[in-house]
Amino acid sequence: MPLDNAEQLPAAGLSRRGFLRAGAAAGGGLLVGLNFAATAAAQSAAATEGVLNIYVTVGTDGAITIVNKNPEIGQGIKTMLPMLIAEELDADWDRVTVVQADADGAKYGAQFAGGSFATPMNWMPMRQTGAAARAMLIAAAAQQWGVGAAECSTAPGKVVHAATGQELDYGALAVAAAALTAPDPATLTLKDPADFRIIGTSIPQVDTMRILTGQPIFGIDVEVPGMKYAVYEKCPVFGGTLVSADLDAAKAMPGVIDAFIVRGNNSTEGTLGGNVLEGLMDGVAIVAENWWYANRARSVLNAEWDTRGESASDAEHAAKAAEAFASGPGDVLRDDGDVDGAFEGAAKTIEAEYSYPFLSHAPLEPQNTTVAVHEDGSVEVWSPTQNPEPGRAGVALALGVDPSQITIHMIRNGGGFGRRLNNNFMTEAAVIAQRAGVPVKLVWNRQDDLRHDVYRPAGFHKFGAALDDQGNLVGFKDHFVSFGQDGRPHSSADLAPTTFPVEYVENVRYEQTLLPLNMPTGPMRAPGSNALAFVFQSFLDEVAAESGKDPLQFHLDVLGEPREVVMTPGFMGPQPGFNNARMADVLRIVAERAGWADRASLPQGTGLGIASYYCHLGYFAHVAKVTVDANGGWAVDKIWMVGDVGSQIINPTGAVNQCEGGCLDGLGQMTLGLTFENGQVVDSNFNTYALPRINKMPPVDIHFHITDNPPTGLGEPALPPVLPAVANAIFAASGRRVRSLPMSGASVASA
Repeated sequence: MPLDNAEQLPAAGLSRRGFLRAGAAAGGGLLVGLNFAATAAAQSAAATEGVLNIYVTVGTDGAITIVNKNPEIGQGIKTMLPMLIAEELDADWDRVTVVQADADGAKYGAQFAGGSFATPMNWMPMRQTGAAARAMLIAAAAQQWGVGAAECSTAPGKVVHAATGQELDYGALAVAAAALTAPDPATLTLKDPADFRIIGTSIPQVDTMRILTGQPIFGIDVEVPGMKYAVYEKCPVFGGTLVSADLDAAKAMPGVIDAFIVRGNNSTEGTLGGNVLEGLMDGVAIVAENWWYANRARSVLNAEWDTRGESASDAEHAAKAAEAFASGPGDVLRDDGDVDGAFEGAAKTIEAEYSYPFLSHAPLEPQNTTVAVHEDGSVEVWSPTQNPEPGRAGVALALGVDPSQITIHMIRNGGGFGRRLNNNFMTEAAVIAQRAGVPVKLVWNRQDDLRHDVYRPAGFHKFGAALDDQGNLVGFKDHFVSFGQDGRPHSSADLAPTTFPVEYVENVRYEQTLLPLNMPTGPMRAPGSNALAFVFQSFLDEVAAESGKDPLQFHLDVLGEPREVVMTPGFMGPQPGFNNARMADVLRIVAERAGWADRASLPQGTGLGIASYYCHLGYFAHVAKVTVDANGGWAVDKIWMVGDVGSQIINPTGAVNQCEGGCLDGLGQMTLGLTFENGQVVDSNFNTYALPRINKMPPVDIHFHITDNPPTGLGEPALPPVLPAVANAIFAASGRRVRSLPMSGASVASA
């Protein structure tokens, strides 16, 4: 799942975390599998029981099938992970077919899409998988030719013996190779990056043509024999319970097969915000011959709900935040040096309040899942999930079955952005299918999706900065007001005590006040960072202006001399520290590419803004060019971004797509904000929650700064600096600070 910047993966290597095996494929061919266990216990069990994870099949006709282990949510992982295997296999990519794995932790270990972890987790294991298959094919050819394996090499799809000029296609070797023992991973020699043919090459996503031609590959397209359609009506106020509903009226509607009440299995206790919600809320299920019939029947339910008096609103949250700021300090998260002394002795102090709203993920494909509960008690699930194993646990609990009885087919997601890390829609579909006695496809409508999301939480910040007589930052503080209970922030509503500029300013204090909240929160693309980058980098730009320094130079001065700050280990183990030299480099490069030094020559009303952020192991710096007219209307003319995600860009086309998508998401977060009144979300469709359109996307100049560091992910780190770079450019163009989101329409007049 997405983690904050203090959480990172341990280095992954097969020598201690995996094993390779081979066996004959049905009908002839070579199968190679890698078991990459999620835990030591799972690894031990897999090795003891001989559980095999098959990634590569080489057919006797030379065709190669490669399994993609992780969910595909649009980030290109279904193409990228197989590319790693195909490279070391020395496969002919034109003869490769990629298939999607089912969810199976015993075989594949961790299978999820989140946190930009696919690359760091799989960079070495997937390459080693391909290298093992290649070694076995070489060994088979060497045996046939009666030569040493060291004398043989490979070309795309074949083994070559240069001394005699002999060649054998992989298909001709598949059966013989399958009889061999898989090599010890420690003995494998991986390719020199200089010899890569596939890694580093722009390859279209394997599903592109199927998407362009409208083929049914998404969760919402699934059809199974005997399937019926369902909707699920829930209380518009989070945590509400059902009092009554007119089931007879719903059943009397055309096409309706059944309507029934479902009681929540764990209500809201212990699930809202702080934990991912996999359980059920009270609701009414309607099952019909088609989805339109089911959805129309909602209108006659006349459901009555007990909302427990919930009446929270955006205005109430803002008022409580103001009270918290006025009442004094919150709970101390970090207190370095002598903050009070730094402010008392400062040549200048700056204070400002910043805020941002709740956001919905709003994927274009609404939540859906198809479930068949079979007569033998087994359960089959087809779901566009980002994180299937918690979904399996939720279904098992709701149906009272053993998790081993549940098969989850991971279907391509029509957008996720963190929303489908939560699988409540999977649990709902399973319960409805069990009760209906037929396979059921549950599909949420757009109103369901916006009003029953797991939201990016709102937040409020009161910043302070202290400058010495040279304009240097000597003190920094933030009182953060967010949401939580029992002293613990809700999901993605926290402020990590390591958040920059900690360790780069001598005197720093972070405080936190938590407000109660009866709605679920959770990770959204670049969780935490998408909001914190806006407020921290915008305020630092404000401080830079007060210091009299060039904002770029001010940032570089704060970063200081090259060093690495060790972060607190996360649940996945130790991580590399924050390397300020890497951040300084991307800042300098993006400034040069954007013509930062010449910004004084820009016409009146046009300005450049700069920002940077470290997110999910990626270092990114952006410059935005914005024009503001006399009436406060604004437009982003161009964005430059420079990223350091290590030594290799695996699929340049996919990488650029991720950066452009992150840019568009960031721009959307400038103007998007949910309206929350009387304990519920008011917005019901894209007419009031208006996602950015393609004509709002400015040109984006993307540059990857290649460094000698392990490759990391790209799904998230390109997003966070977009917001502050645009906000800072608006200030440069107009003199108006953007301290609160969403911005009102297209105007900055009130900013």
